[in-house]
Amino acid sequence: MRRRKRTGTGTGTAVLAGAAAAVLLAGAAGCGFGGGEGAAEAARVPAAGASAECPAVPAPGDDPARQVRGMWITTVGGADWPAGARTVKAQQDRYRKLLDTAQAMRFNTVFVQIRPDGDAFYPSPYEPWSQWITGTAGKDPGWDVLGFMVKEAHARDLEFHAWFNPYRVANDPDRSKLAPSSPARKHPDWVHAYGDGLWYDPGLPQVRDLVTRAVMDVVGKYDVDGVHFDDYFYPYPEDGKDYPDKAAYKAYGHGLGKAAWRRENVDGLVRDLDARIHRAKPWLRFGISPFGVWRNASTDPGGSKTSALQSYDDQYADTRRWVKEGWLDYVTPQLYWPIGDPRADYRTLVAWWSDLVRGTGVQLTIGQAAYRVGEGGAWRRAGELSRHLALNARYPQVRGDVFFSAADVAANRAGFAAKLRADHYGRPALLPPAPGGAAPPGVRNVTAVPAEGPGVRVQWRTQDSAASYAVYRVDGTGPACAPVRPDRLLASVRGGGVLDATAEPGRTYTYYVTALDRRHHESAPARAATATAAHG
Repeated sequence: MRRRKRTGTGTGTAVLAGAAAAVLLAGAAGCGFGGGEGAAEAARVPAAGASAECPAVPAPGDDPARQVRGMWITTVGGADWPAGARTVKAQQDRYRKLLDTAQAMRFNTVFVQIRPDGDAFYPSPYEPWSQWITGTAGKDPGWDVLGFMVKEAHARDLEFHAWFNPYRVANDPDRSKLAPSSPARKHPDWVHAYGDGLWYDPGLPQVRDLVTRAVMDVVGKYDVDGVHFDDYFYPYPEDGKDYPDKAAYKAYGHGLGKAAWRRENVDGLVRDLDARIHRAKPWLRFGISPFGVWRNASTDPGGSKTSALQSYDDQYADTRRWVKEGWLDYVTPQLYWPIGDPRADYRTLVAWWSDLVRGTGVQLTIGQAAYRVGEGGAWRRAGELSRHLALNARYPQVRGDVFFSAADVAANRAGFAAKLRADHYGRPALLPPAPGGAAPPGVRNVTAVPAEGPGVRVQWRTQDSAASYAVYRVDGTGPACAPVRPDRLLASVRGGGVLDATAEPGRTYTYYVTALDRRHHESAPARAATATAAHG
């Protein structure tokens, strides 16, 4: 991104409570969900042959209430993580607190930067360990950072999107500071100094192959839910200087104009990765968060009525083509301007991007500038981002928002994050369903009993075809078989149970449970279970 400028049990029970006191959000109590990946094998049932307990009740489909709610966790410079923490325990605690912030906000997705500078947050056969973990480039931290990150996110039923920066090598032009094992050091002709940093040359096939291998290594080894790129392709222009890729252009330009050739280099990487990722894991999501302006209308009639930098011309990123060609599962433009900005009005850009994705099948989410809250002008208002989300509701193409970045959300400057939660995130939300696949079979054998302490314990039999489960709650004694509604969603969890510690003593509740697959298709609800919470 470009700043301008468990309590789990052996049966997989998660805990639902207002117990997010450790979360950094001032005044925003949250709901904590513990790990759900330890379900006992004896509690599992095969998907095949399982008949629905309520065959007359339809499975829920898509709904406007389904939305992406996410935040970027930045690691370059140690910004959000590890934020100066050096011991393993301190680093793990810091990461857990960021995830607790996501839970308290009722988010459902994190985008975690795992390749910020041509490096790795995991043992890679291609690139060195990141300096941002230990302070020393190439030094093995002695633990599986990425494995821990994915596991902790999934324990809270947060989707984990692995965020890669494809071409940045370092924010320092001194090559001697690179790890000796870095490909950028072994192949100095792959790298150019530009501005204040070092950048791989996107025009070299060897570089694009390295990026592809790095991504596919993670796709193959880790249970990530998505692959994510940010806005850096060719670097942002610096002082009017052209990017120094004459040699690559001479070798590989093949008669194209330089600008068209550069765009083809970026297009080729996006197109090929889309194919490879989905060939390896069809359910995986591939998305990009580009700079918020493709082109200005003054340059191109198809552009937006703005007067800002143009990603098409300045970074050679043809974001509109990627959407129209269907090379992305989702696009998250960084609309880091306020409503009414004379150069790039947020209203104008939301409308432009909504029109672009209409009918394409590419999901649109909006990148929101949490880091700008507290700056001058419109950003002095704690409610500016809340106004953005209210405006988004006018456009059905907008399926959610992602906030940059996690530390800013946790800081809750002027109470902006608490206001977002109060105004827009009153209940949890399931993610929008993705194309392809089908809903898993319905859940079976739901039970609800008063807990030994406060609340109600709800459990069910897990199944191999489900990735997670949605739990709905209605007051009183509800029908045994009934449709579920988004406004009754209590939680989404992984594993075979939830402790509803928010149930009030002496009150009766009815619980319905559905199963969801990796693409977020949802089954019909199982037969309900009713229980009365014990008196305190």
